[in-house]
Amino acid sequence: MSSLSSAKESSAFTRRPRQGLTKRDQLLETAWQLFYRNGYHATGIDRILADAGVAKMTLYKHFRSKEELILAVLEKRNTQFHESFSRFLRAKKRAPERQLLAVFDWLISWVSSKEFRGCFLQKAMAEYQDLDDPIHQAALAHKTAFHEEIRRLVTEAGVANSKALAHQLALLVEGAIVSSHATGSPMPAVQAREAAWSLIKNARR
Repeated sequence: MSSLSSAKESSAFTRRPRQGLTKRDQLLETAWQLFYRNGYHATGIDRILADAGVAKMTLYKHFRSKEELILAVLEKRNTQFHESFSRFLRAKKRAPERQLLAVFDWLISWVSSKEFRGCFLQKAMAEYQDLDDPIHQAALAHKTAFHEEIRRLVTEAGVANSKALAHQLALLVEGAIVSSHATGSPMPAVQAREAAWSLIKNARR
């Protein structure tokens, strides 16, 4: 997902809870860190409460269940994720084709960060595999919105058959995330950028 003001922003996805957070935000931050590091199923409510330093009554004041907490975490992190992505793309004035490549510059920066442990949405869909599960559905909706953003960039680049190219680039992004996580190396993302550039050039012919 280059040196991005971004390594700072990508680390925002795993930082410790800040002072001055509301109890609700403190729960979301703590739950996020534990879910991302240890998994959704493996992280129990008691562990979240202990790390967040809040009472169970406080938790259930804001969230009726662990599922509702997970959905709120996905929503908040997805919003922050898109804000980080948008800031990176807007940081420099680029030609439309270079905007598409910037998606992969951002990807490389993200997977190169020390805190990178894969995609929180991919993890959620893997742990909640039933396609009708609300958590699976929410994670998929967030992924689809990201892929639509890639399609918007493809359309702005004015290439032929923008829908097909957008799908191909989205697959490169998703595959690079999985491979970079599996190998602990940013090279899959670097190679995805090279493949993306070939696809973009071919689409312009």
